Amino acid sequence: MSRVFCIGNGESRKHLDLETLRPYGKIYGCNALYRDFTPDVITAVDMGIMHEIYNSGYAQDNKCVFRDWNTMPGEMYEQLLYAGQNYSDQDYELIKKENVINSNERGDRKEFVLHGSNLAGVVEILKKNKTREEKKVNHTSINVSWVTSDDKVRAINDHMINTSGDTKDRGWAAGPTSGYFAIKDNQPEEVFLLGHDLESYNNQLNNIYKDTKHYGLKEAHKTPSTNWINQWLELMRENQNITFYKVNPKGGDGSDPISTIPEAWTREKNIQYIDYTTLDNMLK
Repeated sequence: MSRVFCIGNGESRKHLDLETLRPYGKIYGCNALYRDFTPDVITAVDMGIMHEIYNSGYAQDNKCVFRDWNTMPGEMYEQLLYAGQNYSDQDYELIKKENVINSNERGDRKEFVLHGSNLAGVVEILKKNKTREEKKVNHTSINVSWVTSDDKVRAINDHMINTSGDTKDRGWAAGPTSGYFAIKDNQPEEVFLLGHDLESYNNQLNNIYKDTKHYGLKEAHKTPSTNWINQWLELMRENQNITFYKVNPKGGDGSDPISTIPEAWTREKNIQYIDYTTLDNMLK
């Protein structure tokens, strides 16, 4: 039986030892999972966490899938970053002091990837914000990664196929995107979703990495699940020959929001809700 495991960062998986899954199939994860565990492939689509992963050195040895990861020749760095604007010495000091630019070391690397805001606009905002020091706001808004030619990054827009058969990033969240590549790479018979909680027990943010860099505060409202539900649904409908298993502590008994099957999924024949005991028995 060919299987893949798609790991989300919902809190329902906190007790799970992901290493125990390795003998049974490839493991595809999302975002900050790389901080604690090395899946077969990590997927990230948001600017900050993509550059965090790359600048940590992770992508030199481990497979990654990133959004809009378009390399540019080093000769264009100053032109793209400063866009022909003239900055005073005070401006440069402000940029450095406020950590506006997050970058790894260039060394002898000849290409880079850049994402973020207009630098001139950021500097203007900082000049006007008289209380920035008291608020201790992190103003990092430009991310740069100097890249090597032998890293293990795939750009989504170069490898994802849309419904019309064209190569195009569908704009999905990291979780469903990881599912897409897990299927594309492995053509499995079964896909297991673990930690893709969709909902929250208490209407607050449900994520193992809340209160850490690039994530919201624990008091924040839960992330709306509509996009996740619809994107996974599209993937299920495109792959009717694959059985998708959503693994929860209570399966799909409906006793809490995480254990309740989304209305949009109830008519699909290839999605099943199971608990961790059932998963263990299936893997024996």
